[in-house]
Amino acid sequence: ESVGRALSRLLRAAHLQPVVYPSAEAFLTDTRRPAFECLVLDVQLPGMSGLELSQRLAAVQDPTPIVFLTAHDSPALQPPWPTPQCVAAFRKTDPGDALLTTLRRLCGLEAAASDAGGPRGEQRGRTGRPAPVGESRPRWTR
Repeated sequence: ESVGRALSRLLRAAHLQPVVYPSAEAFLTDTRRPAFECLVLDVQLPGMSGLELSQRLAAVQDPTPIVFLTAHDSPALQPPWPTPQCVAAFRKTDPGDALLTTLRRLCGLEAAASDAGGPRGEQRGRTGRPAPVGESRPRWTR
């Protein structure tokens, strides 16, 4: 749970708008779920795993890019990715800047940084909306 809170704070500090779900099932049953720029999924969720969720989304042809987080190295998280929308995987111990760089690229925010190299104000994604980043995790919120 503390890793999830830390990730959520990191994303907010980077002017992203994380939306956190306690489980994959909660994500799937959210009828008011926004259109996400990308998803950050923990591989090992309680109940349905992050990998299973990505397969469910692929089955309904949801094109939202997915970034996986894991506490373990897994052959399933090496290219070729397990589902077409999978674009990257990080260990929970990897530096946060690598994850942020990937998320900014996926949200179309690379050019939104200031000359000093830091984000300025609320960042907007490719759609012009604030860039929400959806995450589901095992008891650590997204």
